[in-house]
Amino acid sequence: MAKRILLVEDEAPIREMLKFVLEQSGYVTIEAEDFNVALERIVEPYPDLILLDWMLPGGSGVQLAKKLKQHEYTRDIPIIMLTARGEEEDKVRGLEAGADDYVTKPFSPKELIARVKAVIRRVTPTSSEDVIEYQGLKLDPVSHRVTANETPLDMGPTEFKLLHFFMTHAERVYSREQLLDNVWGTNVYVEDRTVDVHIRRLRKAISEFGHDNMIQTVRGAGYRFSTKV
Repeated sequence: MAKRILLVEDEAPIREMLKFVLEQSGYVTIEAEDFNVALERIVEPYPDLILLDWMLPGGSGVQLAKKLKQHEYTRDIPIIMLTARGEEEDKVRGLEAGADDYVTKPFSPKELIARVKAVIRRVTPTSSEDVIEYQGLKLDPVSHRVTANETPLDMGPTEFKLLHFFMTHAERVYSREQLLDNVWGTNVYVEDRTVDVHIRRLRKAISEFGHDNMIQTVRGAGYRFSTKV
């Protein structure tokens, strides 16, 4: 079944161009030209992804992203922010609001479709037993083994769980609190800074072939696993 994408963009020429590109790639496109119309369009069946412009009549894309992330039925819908803002601080604001990716205008249609496919692929549930591999770093949840370029790596159980979570949620930024909830569990009391200690251990464990660069610190926001520099 074709994936449904909600396209929230106030400039009609850009909206029409993006709709054409998306539909040429096999996506079903729902359009919204402002903040309020976008809210009206987010009903069942919910979109599989939202392309969200930063600046909108009636409210900002950041406000809309925050609103969606507060509700049970919409918080897991992935969001790609579309914006002319390219400053790092603005990118962090967008990611903190709940965006999964960030595309700075002007961008090519090919780049946009690649980003859309990547985000949809990331959020599509994978089996917890699937072997995961990124650029030679391989994790096997069944045998509980991690290798880098076929070389076995040694790491503790918490670092293994942390790496597994990162690799199954690539490119998304997680705060220390979110990592604690997802890796340690909500019923365990652990200080936020404990995350930093285990991040350092994990980086050291996967550093032999340079994979430690995939565990990236996002200033003011948290950490992400990424193959992008």
